[in-house]
Amino acid sequence: MGTLDGKVVLITGTGGGLGRVAALAFAREGARVVGADIQIDGNNETVELVRNAGGEMTGLAPVDLTDPEQVRKLVEDAVEAYGGLDVVYNNAAALRFGPMPDFSVEDWRYTITGELDIPFFVSKFAWPHLVRRGGGVIISAASMAGMIGGHVPPMVGHAAANAGIVGMTRQLALEGAPHGIRAVAISPGPIVSPASERDLGDNQAARDAIIGKTLVKRFAQPEEVAELVVFLASDRASYITGANYPVDGGATAW
Repeated sequence: MGTLDGKVVLITGTGGGLGRVAALAFAREGARVVGADIQIDGNNETVELVRNAGGEMTGLAPVDLTDPEQVRKLVEDAVEAYGGLDVVYNNAAALRFGPMPDFSVEDWRYTITGELDIPFFVSKFAWPHLVRRGGGVIISAASMAGMIGGHVPPMVGHAAANAGIVGMTRQLALEGAPHGIRAVAISPGPIVSPASERDLGDNQAARDAIIGKTLVKRFAQPEEVAELVVFLASDRASYITGANYPVDGGATAW
């Protein structure tokens, strides 16, 4: 038996990277997964990988998660797919980096929308379905940038948005407790992902600067984050709510 047998899980950003790894991990533990992404091909590939591994997954794409009406419909379709909703994993994000002098108002708004609006919209529209279910779990991906500053890359918008996710999570935990809803944030450090590989390429100086703040001196593998998310979604973590978990190789320890 899996730790999430019978649970229905909505994961955003399943077109690749951590979202894909999380979908596979949730399905392995017996959850029925609904995955959403703006990318059609990537999301379909994740669905195929999950099903080939013996899991159960429905893919919904393309979905623009910055559009509240599309998010509302996404949640309704996710509930319809498997008759309810038990877990939300707010994984998807869209962001830009840059230092304060060069970070435009448009860059700021893009990042706040892509990192803070998305988990708010998904959580908002999922909320009544979790209440109707008698409780559930909302797990939101933040970042160590919400806890500490960073030189490489400069991240004023990223830092602000992820501090907001951590704060929102605490409030959701407070408001959700009477309904049996838990809310937890995770704050990863640098992770190997299609985005990190694309942005950093062969820039070894940037890679060294990023991992220099970690104690383990490397990027995380996405599985190292996904396994924590699966645990937090399970009943084994039933006493955990309102917390933020750094998964950062020790970067926030000093």
